[in-house]
Amino acid sequence: MSTVKPAINRLVGFKGIFSARLKMIELENVIHSLAALVAGDAVLTGVEAAPYCKDWRGRYFGDAIAVVFPADTQQVGAVVKLCADNNISIVPQGGNTSLCGASVPLADGTKQVVVNLSRINRIRNVDATNYTMTVEAGCKLASLYEAAEQANRLFPLGLTAIAPHCEIGGNLSTNAGGIGVLRYGSARDMVLGLEVVLPDGRIWNGLRALRKDNTGYDLKHLFVGAEGTLGIITAAVLKLHPRPRSVATACIALRDPAAAVSLLSHLRSTCGDKITGFEIISRSCLDLVFKHIPETVEPFATRHDWIVITQLADVLDAPLDAALSAALEMFEEGIVEYTVTADKEQAERWWTLRKNIAEAQKAEGISIKHDVAVPVSRVAEFIAQASAALRDTYSGIRIVAFGHMGDGNIHYNISMLDAAQNPAFIESHEHDVNRIVYEVVAKLDGSISAEHGLGQLKREEITHYKDPLELELMRSIKRTLDPRGLMNPGKVV
Repeated sequence: MSTVKPAINRLVGFKGIFSARLKMIELENVIHSLAALVAGDAVLTGVEAAPYCKDWRGRYFGDAIAVVFPADTQQVGAVVKLCADNNISIVPQGGNTSLCGASVPLADGTKQVVVNLSRINRIRNVDATNYTMTVEAGCKLASLYEAAEQANRLFPLGLTAIAPHCEIGGNLSTNAGGIGVLRYGSARDMVLGLEVVLPDGRIWNGLRALRKDNTGYDLKHLFVGAEGTLGIITAAVLKLHPRPRSVATACIALRDPAAAVSLLSHLRSTCGDKITGFEIISRSCLDLVFKHIPETVEPFATRHDWIVITQLADVLDAPLDAALSAALEMFEEGIVEYTVTADKEQAERWWTLRKNIAEAQKAEGISIKHDVAVPVSRVAEFIAQASAALRDTYSGIRIVAFGHMGDGNIHYNISMLDAAQNPAFIESHEHDVNRIVYEVVAKLDGSISAEHGLGQLKREEITHYKDPLELELMRSIKRTLDPRGLMNPGKVV
């Protein structure tokens, strides 16, 4: 027995080494096959792939066999088919600006290939008469704004901090919102048609530029907001709008969020659909922006706890500043002071305060972030109730509350006043902080994700707040389209 056992151990060891070597050879063959499909310089591995395996916030880090950069939809289909044939998971990626870890691979040893769509970035068509444009998933938002402007049209998806980096495929996959939802809707409302690579590599061409098409299930809405778990969006037909010729902007200091809710209702009744944005900003946001973003200044001579930036726009070439001023003069419920301008540069200085909140927070350090939605009429209740509950539980915290009051979406972030204490605070209390905030959201009939999605961050959390039948229907759709669970695993459901 003394000689047999070492021999068996050696044999088991040899088998383990052989098995590992065989797996390595298989993966090397996959990498070579990927390079043959898209050209060698469009496949990154090892250290070169690492930047695409971590998220924008620096919170999620994963592992991938390779990062692949297809040049067109057919190459995406071929890459996905190759991965499916080899039982390798696929992680679709655009600008990698997800705030919930949806666009990076898992760190659990799953065999994964990141399919980055940045090279698929042509604007295929602009039809100014039909008020549409057909674009590929890798187009950055800035290029879409420019293409629409050249046709004297407007593409209104108004994102803030991540706008220079994000790509339209990712925006659609997360159903991005932004500052223009009040008037134009979210990304879902801007889509007429899609082109999608399915989990088996087949390509669905649904690029219809029709506003009416009642021929069965509206399949495009399955993929918008699905965070790449049902397929890869490679192109879209997007709605355009008339380009505004007159714009007026107001910066308003208010007593509290309740006054802001009343003001929004008043402006909607007096200014109608001319309102294109209504953003609320707390003092804690402003303090961080002034601390970390150069050349930003207080909008008023006096420091105020809450301000709102709102904007009117119209296609008629008629001044709106007088109309906006008149509407504000009529309102007497909590306005402390305000300024109205038709000057683009002045307005941009105010919008800079809003657009740089996320960047200022990132410079200050990590925080516990929430992207929640409640009915617009209950936004003030949410802020008051969540803030009271948190301050009753924790001392020395900073609450950063801001966002799209016009559609009930508040970004509500918690950290310590002393940034050095944040890592320990988050490690010990994140779960409890989330539960406090989300219980208030649920009580007010809200959602724990308004525009950022679920990704890895809220995949388990959502099970506490969604109806079990709704979750089962979502899982059924996932099983039907992706029966082996290879498309962006570990995200959403």
